[in-house]
Amino acid sequence: MSEDFAGKVTNWLLDRGPADLRLSPIRHYPVALARVISHVLEGQLEGTRRAYANARVELGEHMQPVEVATVQTALEAEGARLLTVLREVALVEEALQR
Repeated sequence: MSEDFAGKVTNWLLDRGPADLRLSPIRHYPVALARVISHVLEGQLEGTRRAYANARVELGEHMQPVEVATVQTALEAEGARLLTVLREVALVEEALQR
């Protein structure tokens, strides 16, 4: 792995992870950073899926059905986005390990 690639990838990864990682010593280790961000994204994806699955039960008393459907549509889009980012991070992590 070239230092130039690692530097560019590190900034790219930091843009996809929690803001606090910018202050963490983990930011100096691109492979570890990719792994940590993968775990964070997996957690976000699971939380988004759970929110989608429970939206009608948890929000049904407080929102109109069309509003709940709008929330679910937004959650579905967010889940798709997270899945895409998770796949991108996996590809970067694979490249870093070569």
